[in-house]
Amino acid sequence: MADLFENPMGLMGFEFVEFASPSPGVLEPIFEKMGFTLVAKHRSKNVLLYRQNDINFIVNNEPKSEAGYFAAEHGPSACGLAFRVRDSHKAYNRALELGAQPIEIGTGPMELRLPAIKGIGGAPLYLIDRFEDGKSIYDIDFEFLPGVDRRPKGHGFQVVDHLTHNVYRGRMTHWADFYARLFNFREIRYFDIKGEYTGLTSKAMTAPDGLIRIPLNEEAKKGGGQIEEFLMQFNGEGIQHIALLTDNLLESIDRLQMAGIPVLTAPNDVYYQNLEKRLPGHGESVGELQARGILLDGTTEGGQKRLLLQIFSEPLLGPVFFEFIQRKGDYREGFGEGNFKALFESLERDQINRGVLEVEA
Repeated sequence: MADLFENPMGLMGFEFVEFASPSPGVLEPIFEKMGFTLVAKHRSKNVLLYRQNDINFIVNNEPKSEAGYFAAEHGPSACGLAFRVRDSHKAYNRALELGAQPIEIGTGPMELRLPAIKGIGGAPLYLIDRFEDGKSIYDIDFEFLPGVDRRPKGHGFQVVDHLTHNVYRGRMTHWADFYARLFNFREIRYFDIKGEYTGLTSKAMTAPDGLIRIPLNEEAKKGGGQIEEFLMQFNGEGIQHIALLTDNLLESIDRLQMAGIPVLTAPNDVYYQNLEKRLPGHGESVGELQARGILLDGTTEGGQKRLLLQIFSEPLLGPVFFEFIQRKGDYREGFGEGNFKALFESLERDQINRGVLEVEA
């Protein structure tokens, strides 16, 4: 394997996430409530571009397409993702040489042929090198709506920070090897999280560009946990949640909630009472965090504050949900691991309340 810090595929961050639904009109109102704006429509297909700052969400309503077949099997979901690369043809050919499976995307009239390989759950993983304004795939394949801001501010979310994959037990190593072998990702965190009744293990994989992060999750043991529920409801492996980054999470969450996006309720009072002990001198308003249910993690060692603020939506697309985060003080690689147990147990309680997880009295 190449040196862990080398970037042989020329990765440069996420380009877009593609979504599809077996029923029309499901995705669009959710994205609008999340602050996204319809900015462009495909020239020849029923495909829409929703945007917020540098986040691109593609809504693919085209029948008899890869996206349509994926949605028919998995329900409303993220049915594809795209990485930015310096040279898509070079990256694509290298991926095939290393054993990736090609997927044919873009074979119709007035349409670019986008290099893509088979990714998680069989979804296409696109390799995109046309992303500069005026020369991007959107400028070529789409028509921008007249009078619409092409980079709307929305609720203040700026980029996709990371997205997670839920995989079958025993498959985490397979997908870690997939990203390491093809793209030179490295494992930066390993978690073994135990709730009161269930557990999960997770490998957090990061690309050499430092911009693409993909945690991989699998059930720690058989027994109706959150990963198993996702796999059953989703009908396979796939993208569990997508994390969006803002530089003012309190303001962004207020806008989300005013728009009607439901978020997970706050942990118990003890969590917030212990914040100062866990992160002495963090400087955040505990009352403001608690009022919104926002969690806090990071480090304040040596007087240097590096913090992560995070909160999750309730499931919005079948079992798929969104995470909303803010990073402070050059805190780049953490995922809120100090909050994982509190989050995991709150999700367990939700499973118990819904009757999905049965526990002995």
